Amino acid sequence: MSSRTVVRGGLVVTASDEIHADVLIEDGRVAALAATGTRAADAFTAERVIDATGKYVIPGGVDAHTHMEMPFGGTYAADTFETGTRAAAWGGTTTIVDFAIQSVGHSLREGLDAWHAKAEGNCAIDYGFHMIVSDVNQETLKEMDLLVEEGVTSFKQFMAYPGVFYSDDGQILRAMQRAAGNGGLIMMHAENGIAIDVLVEQALARGETDPRFHGEVRKALLEAEATHRAIRLAQVAGAPLYVVHVSATEAVTELIRARDEGLNVFGETCPQYLFLSTDNLAEPDFEGAKYVCSTPLRPREHQAALWRGLRTNDLQVVSTDHCPFCFSGQKELGRGDFSKIPNGMPGVENRMDLLHQAVVDGHIGRRRWIEIACATPARMFGLYPKKGTIAPGADADIVVYDPHAEQVISAGTHHMNVDYSAYEGKRVTGRVETVLSRGEPVVTEREYTGRKGHGVYTPRSTCQYLN
Repeated sequence: MSSRTVVRGGLVVTASDEIHADVLIEDGRVAALAATGTRAADAFTAERVIDATGKYVIPGGVDAHTHMEMPFGGTYAADTFETGTRAAAWGGTTTIVDFAIQSVGHSLREGLDAWHAKAEGNCAIDYGFHMIVSDVNQETLKEMDLLVEEGVTSFKQFMAYPGVFYSDDGQILRAMQRAAGNGGLIMMHAENGIAIDVLVEQALARGETDPRFHGEVRKALLEAEATHRAIRLAQVAGAPLYVVHVSATEAVTELIRARDEGLNVFGETCPQYLFLSTDNLAEPDFEGAKYVCSTPLRPREHQAALWRGLRTNDLQVVSTDHCPFCFSGQKELGRGDFSKIPNGMPGVENRMDLLHQAVVDGHIGRRRWIEIACATPARMFGLYPKKGTIAPGADADIVVYDPHAEQVISAGTHHMNVDYSAYEGKRVTGRVETVLSRGEPVVTEREYTGRKGHGVYTPRSTCQYLN
């Protein structure tokens, strides 16, 4: 049975265009667009008609950096693939790319299989995987080739977290060389973890145990140093590089320099670095623990460089690094020792709204909003034009967005499985009204109509930006 839906009368906003158009959806894909009120649009017929008059019709968001059910520091991220993808849908995100983890001493395949088992049959929206490479050896390097062939085309390495995920420069270089050969993209957590561990030890010895010291030991200069080193290692290897969760002016400067040299270097930032700061880390009564993530929140003056980087395309993507831990019982593990606070924040539900607020505030334009939240992450990770745009042949991942509705972000109303909001009490203009995933309504006029298991695993091609 063929199923047809028409989304009528909205302003269709993509990374490249804004047009008042009706969208015809057939069998889960966009079949056609026609200017509203024209004979072609009037000829669209369907069983389901969605009135988008006065609203935006935008591609579903692509969040290329999430950590559902991630083990960290003796506990697990609070969102499962079921709760996390449902919350993503509520926030207008219709695709996530999560991180499968290789444990030291185990193969990439074991890690990937474990994450497939967690996600399969549980997701409300479509999903893909990156692979965290924790143990670089000859077998691992061979496996990287196989994973690229089957649609896991990006590999994350860590210059941070010695003893957990950390890779040294030699391991990083070997993995980059392999990626240069197989078309994979290396994603880098760029912080000098060895130096940071020294500063952590010294801070604790001085009795500096509160959450705010997490930000003080993870210095912006050590993010910049690692970013510089990662860029130069990638240059030696002839490999592209994607630096995750860029938070500091000095790191942005390194990316700008590399891009000005013509290197295939890309940068991602996250809403927490654009909207929050060390003021939050310093909140009294251990409340600052809610804002402990790595890279850490920076002093407010760093935000201007991040916004400028997004406007000049020296930063290309805004992802969430969604890795939620409840304040009660999880963040509290670090009372009396900031180094034991699980690193991570909730945000998968808030990204599209916060970035729309940035449009309202004049930081970015409407099309740039869609570019950094939908189109570029889809292109960066080999999902475009299936995902990230509204065009004939694309998956009908479509959001009807009310740009005038006002809302207050709160843990009392969000759908993430976590007991606080990082943006508690923040007023924003703009709200998701209806969400389609491959043509199926997941959120219908502010009611959840999706189901676990609708979301399917989506293999990816290689990065679509490479020269």
